[in-house]
Amino acid sequence: MRRNARLWRAALALLPVAAVAVLGSAPQALAQQQAAPSIVVSDGVTQPVFGYANAIREHLFVESTFDSDGDGLRDVISFDVIRPAATANGLKVPVIMDASPYYSTLCRGNDSQCKHYDGDGLLDLWPLFYDNYFVPRGYAIVLLDMVGTNNSTGCPTTNGEPDNLSAKQAINWLNGRATARNAAGEVVKADWHNGKTGMIGKSYDGSLAMATAVTGVKGLTTIVPISGPSEYYDYTRSNGVVTRGSHYVASLANTVTNPERRAYCKPVRDAMSALDGDATGDYSAFWNERSYVKKADKVTASVFLYHGLNDDNVRPDHFSKFWYALAENNVPRKLWLSQEGHVDPFDSRRAVWVATLHRWFDFWLQGVQNGIMDEPRVDIERSADVWETYADWPIPGKADTEVFFQPGTTGAGGLGLVPTAKPATGKFQDNPTQTQNTMILNPDAVQANRLAFLSEPLTAPLHISGTPTVQLRASADQTATNFGAILVDYGRAERVAHTQTGEGIITLTTKDCWGEGTAIDDGCFRQTAKRVAVADQELVTKGVMDGLNRQSIRVEVPLVPGEAYNFTFPLLPEDYVFQPGHRVGVIIVASYPQYSSQAKQTRAKIDVALKSSKITLPIVGGTTAARAAGL
Repeated sequence: MRRNARLWRAALALLPVAAVAVLGSAPQALAQQQAAPSIVVSDGVTQPVFGYANAIREHLFVESTFDSDGDGLRDVISFDVIRPAATANGLKVPVIMDASPYYSTLCRGNDSQCKHYDGDGLLDLWPLFYDNYFVPRGYAIVLLDMVGTNNSTGCPTTNGEPDNLSAKQAINWLNGRATARNAAGEVVKADWHNGKTGMIGKSYDGSLAMATAVTGVKGLTTIVPISGPSEYYDYTRSNGVVTRGSHYVASLANTVTNPERRAYCKPVRDAMSALDGDATGDYSAFWNERSYVKKADKVTASVFLYHGLNDDNVRPDHFSKFWYALAENNVPRKLWLSQEGHVDPFDSRRAVWVATLHRWFDFWLQGVQNGIMDEPRVDIERSADVWETYADWPIPGKADTEVFFQPGTTGAGGLGLVPTAKPATGKFQDNPTQTQNTMILNPDAVQANRLAFLSEPLTAPLHISGTPTVQLRASADQTATNFGAILVDYGRAERVAHTQTGEGIITLTTKDCWGEGTAIDDGCFRQTAKRVAVADQELVTKGVMDGLNRQSIRVEVPLVPGEAYNFTFPLLPEDYVFQPGHRVGVIIVASYPQYSSQAKQTRAKIDVALKSSKITLPIVGGTTAARAAGL
């Protein structure tokens, strides 16, 4: 009774009146005549035969199974529902859900849309296009406030268990396993639901879709994570190196909390900061709680992943590690990889994305046999707006190919398919303030703070697909140092300008509309165009590691000055084609400040044994293709 009382108090404080309404004036006589309304499928897709202006809107609350703020009461999760009016007359529809922490703070989409409620306490501005497009086609849309955000109670935990379980309870309600109420305290049932739910979302929202999938909750049929963190350790660290410090987990939790509740939630944030391990960057149970890759064996939903290969916010290892785990568990899956940074596919390939997403949801949620699972599994953007399809990723036929570092005579060293015949040593000194441009520019020049290795100009295309790794046999004159490696394409070309404003897109002033709308929510969004630039080189991929974590990311082991060790670490995954006439370059450094927020500051002098050091490239066609390209 105490928990229920709290539920009603929280709900009533948020909404002044009952949270169910029908917009417009739907003819009741016509609705009664349609005793068994149903979706309409034509040309392999559901058609917009249901109204949007007269759709049923609800604002509901479901009690969770957790207590994130430690007040002795279970948190209450708030969510908004919009569904066709025909669901009041027997139409059964699936749900597309976007669970997010951002609806009242950072907002959603390129148009920065926040939730907006009208005078009756119901949502009249639904962020993004899902409601405008899919409700008329026979879907319900649920926009859920993650725990501790917007209208939900409790405190955010940045991908901790309360965050991860927020959407699960709403899916339990949809399937009759939990109770939801409106602001008046009335029990509301989802008797209109067909038992299938899909989740979608970008960035944090995408991680919540993965988080829900790895619970194995019944009724979650498919997820579409867009550029979402799948392994939160990798979002804030990389192989022991802290890439986002200053207690980033707590900082983000503060950002997504409503300003008036930030002081209240400070103890929760302080508890996270005490466990995050910023001082070392080591892996711990704190990060295991925030891993979806390790729980991928519990996924029963199909997965449609999207990621930008040049995303420097949620880096591409988040898609690749989750993708590899899905493959190991034979999860039905699809993948799009773009050349942009942290950009939504709605803003990089809009028309094709909406059409593909429509067919994906129709197949998995409506049961429309449209053949989408018989098509190539993977789409990759090769250059601006030029896409290619493949049967899988990494591209079938790729083989991990060892490419060894060769000594140079005056400038850069070389790259070869066999080790150097004689032992040779490359020497450089750590510089914790060295910029990325200094590292990669002028590769032929000798520099004290890096090693550079260049191939001869290629004679044929060289295609890499997968995750490269670097192995260094090295010693340092200090007890600690970091290492970094960069794979570079040296050759002039026009490429997507993912490092510039917009991360590869230009936002235009013109708009186009997707679906139906109202005066407040018109379903129209700013259009975009690709931003391109001509440059003499392209940073293809990169990676870092803490030399103290050479044995394990869980434990640091100091270096013995002068003693040689093997340091092996992955670069970020890639799918890239080096063109004929270009040169493949590998740069080795110690500190890499533009990749990480924490350097060792030891300025160690490092010796690299070239005969035992190499980069392993996932080359399509393996050694044969490498030789054909003149590597």
